[in-house]
Amino acid sequence: MLIVKIGGGAGINWDAIAKDLSGLAEPCVVVHGANALMKAVSLKMGVTERTILSPSGHTSRYTDPQALDLLTMVYAGLANKRIVAVLGRHGIPAVGLSGADGRLFLGKRKEVSLSVEGAKVKMIRDSATGTVESVNVSLLRLLLDAGYLPVLTVPAITEKGELINVDTDRAVAVLARDLGAKRVVMLFEAPGLLQDPNREDSRCPSLNERELEIFLGQAQGRMKKKLLAVQEALSFGVREIFMGDGRTEQPITRSLRGEGTVIRSDA
Repeated sequence: MLIVKIGGGAGINWDAIAKDLSGLAEPCVVVHGANALMKAVSLKMGVTERTILSPSGHTSRYTDPQALDLLTMVYAGLANKRIVAVLGRHGIPAVGLSGADGRLFLGKRKEVSLSVEGAKVKMIRDSATGTVESVNVSLLRLLLDAGYLPVLTVPAITEKGELINVDTDRAVAVLARDLGAKRVVMLFEAPGLLQDPNREDSRCPSLNERELEIFLGQAQGRMKKKLLAVQEALSFGVREIFMGDGRTEQPITRSLRGEGTVIRSDA
């Protein structure tokens, strides 16, 4: 079992990813983002994206009701179906689903989010954000056993039937735990994990869990959140996480060959 998480950057080469996926022999589940498309659609619709800066320094999307509607349209609709179409052109029978479908990503909504605004910390209660707590493995097994490739994205859903925005990297960690996956590939717009985010020639070839802890202390912004999700995945039993460049040809194959960054469990 292989889980492939693909970022939502504008430079992601989906045709190359599809070619690579079509040659995989093992069962696979794909999880994707759509951040660049979300920004583009928001701009066209005249919607200003707002973010929340937590006291710990993490940035997340302020998902008020309008933002949640737009997120659902873009991620679960436009982006997901475009990806399914690309995969179909390469002969892959893909099924695109959101975390709400069949309660694939069952989560819990945060009652309060803390936001740093200037010198103050405010409590935000109307942001529909949360975390994934479990995955509908039986539905995924049905699809995989029938020869389909599940292509998953946000939103997730709560026990009360509320749609919520969740971090897709952390959702992957829970997905790996519940599926028992030992390997995860993460593709984004960089040749791997960079020691200097402004220099693509500063790729870190490999890390163990102790070294990851040190790296986490230096990481910032979106990469810090990604590495926290990596740490969580390792704690859930994932043995190897391959970070690679989603802009290149054969991005999955090259990542699995160690041409990006390989993060291994100490267990």
